[in-house]
Amino acid sequence: MTPTLVRRHLTHAGAPPRADRRARARDWSEIQERMLVPLYEAVYERLDVGPGTRLLGLGCGSGLALLMAASRGAEVTGVDDGAPERVALARERLLPPAWDTRARGGGRIVEGPPRRADAPQAPPFTLVTAFEPIGCPVGDSGGPAGLLAEAAPLAERGAPVVLAGWGPPERCATTSVLRVATKLADPLRRAGSWRPALRDDLEEAAHRAGLRPDGSGRVACPFGYADADSAVRGLLSTGLFDAAIAATDGAQVDKELAEALHPYQRADGTVWMPNVFRYLIARTP
Repeated sequence: MTPTLVRRHLTHAGAPPRADRRARARDWSEIQERMLVPLYEAVYERLDVGPGTRLLGLGCGSGLALLMAASRGAEVTGVDDGAPERVALARERLLPPAWDTRARGGGRIVEGPPRRADAPQAPPFTLVTAFEPIGCPVGDSGGPAGLLAEAAPLAERGAPVVLAGWGPPERCATTSVLRVATKLADPLRRAGSWRPALRDDLEEAAHRAGLRPDGSGRVACPFGYADADSAVRGLLSTGLFDAAIAATDGAQVDKELAEALHPYQRADGTVWMPNVFRYLIARTP
């Protein structure tokens, strides 16, 4: 399964500085989230995710990674403490309404911190995933470690905990585009603006959480879009440009983002940016 181009979005011109959160969440689920499908697949294949797997997904967002694990037969629980609009979409994907008898992915979706995923009498989780890229937003170094440390006691001893992040900047074409977020957020350098990934971001987060690294890998995750408009919408949905929008305005960010995408636009109008993502497998104490 590879990233899919999306062709049904309206023109993204003159967006207001404060974007509609529901629209952003929908853009994430329909355009951007699928770009990480190769990462999800590589991790699930390496760890043999399937029946018997009890997965806890941290920062589950709109739930695509959970749905893929559930389709392999895993029992999935997702938690997210910062994006209620995405969580609502995850519930739509995994939790059928009472009147719907058709088969769906199944699972639990919890809005809040990881400790709320603890279910009395339930066996411990056998896998914890944190697929949201770690280390790139300014001021992000401490947060993931705290979430991982809180989640670790919910998993069985020695269970794998998967952390993900951007690969080396020179291997990620999207790096040059994301630099727009940093440039426009300066000189404020607000928390949430983007910075390039560092070599040991994942290991540092695992160490702070008291986890033991036990292997890693790299996965090609190209970002492909039907046109520049879809690319702008998808990238804005990541939240990495929010600090830039607060420091300037939405129209300015849209303009400079579209200009930065120009080198990656093909003759047919599609946008293609090769990227490499990295994942770390750590173990609970």
